[in-house]
Amino acid sequence: MILIRKEVSDFMIKIDHLVKNYGPNCAVDDISFEVKKGEIVGFLGPNGAGKSTTMNIITGYLSMTSGSVSIAGIDMLDNPLEAKKHIGYLPEQPPLYTDMTVEEYLIFNYNLKHCSLNRDKHLAEICEVTKIKDVYKRVIKNLSKGYRQRVGIAQTLIGSPEVIIFDEPTVGLDPKQIIEVRNLIRTLGKDHTVILSTHILQEVQAVCDRIVIINKGKIVADELTENITRAVENNRRFSAKICGPQKEVLSFLKSRPGIVYAEVLAQRDGDAYTYMIESEVGIDIRKNLFFALAEKKWALIGLEALGMSLEDIFITIVDQTGTKARYERKTKASNQMKNAAEAEVAKKMIEKKTAAPNSEVEKKFSALFGDDEAENK
Repeated sequence: MILIRKEVSDFMIKIDHLVKNYGPNCAVDDISFEVKKGEIVGFLGPNGAGKSTTMNIITGYLSMTSGSVSIAGIDMLDNPLEAKKHIGYLPEQPPLYTDMTVEEYLIFNYNLKHCSLNRDKHLAEICEVTKIKDVYKRVIKNLSKGYRQRVGIAQTLIGSPEVIIFDEPTVGLDPKQIIEVRNLIRTLGKDHTVILSTHILQEVQAVCDRIVIINKGKIVADELTENITRAVENNRRFSAKICGPQKEVLSFLKSRPGIVYAEVLAQRDGDAYTYMIESEVGIDIRKNLFFALAEKKWALIGLEALGMSLEDIFITIVDQTGTKARYERKTKASNQMKNAAEAEVAKKMIEKKTAAPNSEVEKKFSALFGDDEAENK
């Protein structure tokens, strides 16, 4: 069962029964969640899940089919200009004017947002936080990818918005630049509410307080990062170091009751190999495994529980919900075909019954539908 976290608290973002249709296709299907002040939320999902559509609606770039979005208590539909004053948004492709210098571009955004803060002081503080002081006078098109991304982040901070939304902020960056941007996002989380959409799951684990996963337009998990493993009812996994012949030990492990999967993880360490073992849900195999290996005179010299990685959790949740959706669609289609076929058979039998009331058709019709129709003839 997927856990959906619900708390009553102050929030900066509230999404309530949000729906977005593109013709007959539903991109966002009745989703609701809240983001508290000062929270960093990872917004995850496979391609086509509805992430970007949701974020574009939150920022007021797209309209919704139904539902509501409020920013800092301001409804996006009722007062979009006021709501947008509280948002800083960095799309996957930063909206840069590459022929401008960094200074010209930030001043342009300052004027565009009608910012009332002291301009020079405010922009200097932003440059300090994003570490772009060294390139402040340079033309943007001459900057590296990492610096361009920083300039994009800098424009989101103009006006000190309470809510910051990042869509794939580290795409195309080298490892050093990725670490720098992650540290910057953590720093921003101290004073801002942040939504981070990314395909780099290690990034979410490193930065986010909470994870929301969307699939097929629906929210399928919403939990604190440290508790996200509770969102998956999955097999328990262990790393076991066992002394004994590799092939025989592996075959023995695969045949044990309660073990659903086993594989060799590492090369030989003396006369021992390391195996990854998955047990059935609700079954503790450790004691039985110990005694069974002892009977074989294969020493168990190490046994360690393995936690699921965020990648494993993400794939499991997406596969579970995708399989369920496919099953529901298949069942619905099958039922529709069955009902249509039954209706067609009934129609033909009624027609034949009318044409030849005393024939064998009438007897079959009565057997199927009872004698009421025959009496009403």
